[in-house]
Order: sequence, then structure tokens, then C-alpha cells
Amino acid sequence: MPVYDNTNFISLAKSLVESAKQTSQLLKTVEFLNEQKQRIEQVNSVIKQIRAVKEIIRNNQELVKVVQHDLEEVLNSPFIKPEEIERVTVSFHSIMDIAMQDMEFMQQLLTSNLLKMTDAERLAILEAQKERSREMIAEVGLRTRRFKTIISFREMQSKINNRAINF
Repeated sequence: MPVYDNTNFISLAKSLVESAKQTSQLLKTVEFLNEQKQRIEQVNSVIKQIRAVKEIIRNNQELVKVVQHDLEEVLNSPFIKPEEIERVTVSFHSIMDIAMQDMEFMQQLLTSNLLKMTDAERLAILEAQKERSREMIAEVGLRTRRFKTIISFREMQSKINNRAINF
């Protein structure tokens, strides 16, 4: 007849119960850590969005300053003809209108929940907006250089045409 040691059986059962408790605690800890990881990722995404928005705002402020300064400089030149003034202002205003539309879109994107999107999708759109604002600054610079080249050409042409002839 086999003999069983009840003491070993009881200690084995206690060990299994304790192990189950530790496993349960470990699973709760893993779940808690996963929640914290998701929260950190959300905060990280929000921080990236804020940085993108700040850069877009900074780019648009720079755009406004550049347009104001350059437009004033170009329009105050005596070598810009009166019939060209409207074309020059429309050229700069078209860029400013696009910038304002982009700002309105960005505001709607960030404030309304009509566009159901993930943070990653929102961030991708903001990054595209940021790149677009950089391109607008470059476009203003290009147009300004073009108008300044025209002005300097006309100035040189005026100097040549109005020089004193000594024969």
C-alpha cells in the first residue's frame, strides 16, 4: 500500500496558490505598464503636434513680416510702373490668402472632432502644413528677388538712358 506524505502535498498546494497570486499581480503590473506606455505615446504625439503648430505659426509670422517689408520696398520703388502695382500686390496677396486658409484649416483640424483621425494622421497633416509654410516663404523670396531684379534692371536702364554724353 502506497504511503502519501500530506505535508508535502499541503506545501505544494500553498506554493501553487502563492504562485498564482504572484502571476496575477504580474499581469496587473503588465497591464498598468501598457496603459502608461499608451499615455506616454499620446503625450509624445501631442508634443509633436504642438511643435509642428508652433513652427507653422512662426513661419506664417515670418511670412507676414517678409511680405510687408518686401512689398513695401517693391512698391516704393520709382521703377515700378503704376499699372504693375496691382499685379505685384495680387502676387503677394495670393500667397497670404493661402497662408490664412491654411491657418483656418489648422484651427479646424485641432479644435473640431468632425474629422475623426488618429494623432498620427493629424501629425502627418500638420507636418505637410509645416512644409507648405516653408515653401510659401521660399516662394515669397523668389518673387521678391524677381521684382528686385526687374527694379535693378530698370534702374540700370534709366542710368544708361540718362547719362551725360560728352562729344
